[in-house]
Amino acid sequence: MSAVPQGKRVLSGMRPTGALHLGNYYGALRNWIELQYRYECFFFIADWHALTTDYEDTSGLPQAMHEVLIDWLAAGLNPGVATLFVQSQVPEHAELHLLLSMITPLAWLERVPTFKDQQEQLKEKDLATYGFLGYPLLQSADILLYRAAFVPVGEDQVAHVEITREIARRFNHLYGREPDFEQKAERAIKELGGRNITLYRQLRRRFQETGDVAAIERARALVESNTRITVADRERLLGYLEGSSVSVLPEPQALLTASPKVPGLDGRKMSKSYGNTISLREDPDVVAAKLRTMQTDPARVRRTDPGDPEKCPVWDLHKLYSDEPTRQWVQQGCRSASIGCLDCKKPLIERIVEEVTGMRKRAQEFEENPDMVANILIEGGEKARAAARATLDEVRRAMHLRPQ
Repeated sequence: MSAVPQGKRVLSGMRPTGALHLGNYYGALRNWIELQYRYECFFFIADWHALTTDYEDTSGLPQAMHEVLIDWLAAGLNPGVATLFVQSQVPEHAELHLLLSMITPLAWLERVPTFKDQQEQLKEKDLATYGFLGYPLLQSADILLYRAAFVPVGEDQVAHVEITREIARRFNHLYGREPDFEQKAERAIKELGGRNITLYRQLRRRFQETGDVAAIERARALVESNTRITVADRERLLGYLEGSSVSVLPEPQALLTASPKVPGLDGRKMSKSYGNTISLREDPDVVAAKLRTMQTDPARVRRTDPGDPEKCPVWDLHKLYSDEPTRQWVQQGCRSASIGCLDCKKPLIERIVEEVTGMRKRAQEFEENPDMVANILIEGGEKARAAARATLDEVRRAMHLRPQ
């Protein structure tokens, strides 16, 4: 068991695809930076996940992993607060993946929406592999290994959290049962001591009778903070809150995060596959040149033609970077043709160049100290492994995988 309440842990990962861009920052990374000060956060570089679609050539993987980590640090992830590590350096991910594969119905994996979507999008690759079919299960193992309460995702990733919840539920149903569970749970309640006994019973009854989420959260906190009970009794009491089995693998919740639209230079979604990105540490002169040629409202053929900001991808960047007076200036000036597209882009260029320049400066410290960067991953890996081992000990015990 972790010493930190399960309700305070967040887990997320990112494939190492090389230098990150503004779409990655606003789509996930900026949210991680805020979460790290509110929860116990584990963020990992998902190198095994990279193999599910890019297994044929792994030569660029080390450099890509390095670039991702430097971008994380430059953007503001704090290794003194969050745990940063590499997935493959914690082999417990693979063991839990294997164990969960023994109980996961094949149909569950085949119905994951992104399974067929990615096959369609990546037709040029041979994805008829177990690794590709099983990558949602590896994601579930990643999450369940740390008993994460929350997984920050966008709307398009909720299905991955839901299958993780189903897998946890199935595991707990198969292996969370034990003889005389209710009698053992009732004895464990008495070990809580004093007023906690009455409070636990009241909160449990309130949740089971009315579904009061606040009540079960209070009850979990009551159990997890109690130092008088054993690890086994703690698991019994947590499971007893909801049913008649031990909650070996708690079900995570999706932490829905706002994903603002970040347009690429050609107006489509910013993506490396489209070649339309601005990297977080790109040369400021290159950033300025890219933005000057960025696609705008096609209706503005001439300088005197009025435009509509809602039809212009540059406006989406203004919504991210500009203050209200600037946005009003853009709306009025574009619609009346009193400003040109280059005029509209000027304050935006200043803001983005300022942001990129700041990240480049922060990255320099890490680029010049490779030993410091290596130590961040070593220390993060050790902390992650400690949490992972604790979970696997409980999983092995529940599955009777320990010798007599």
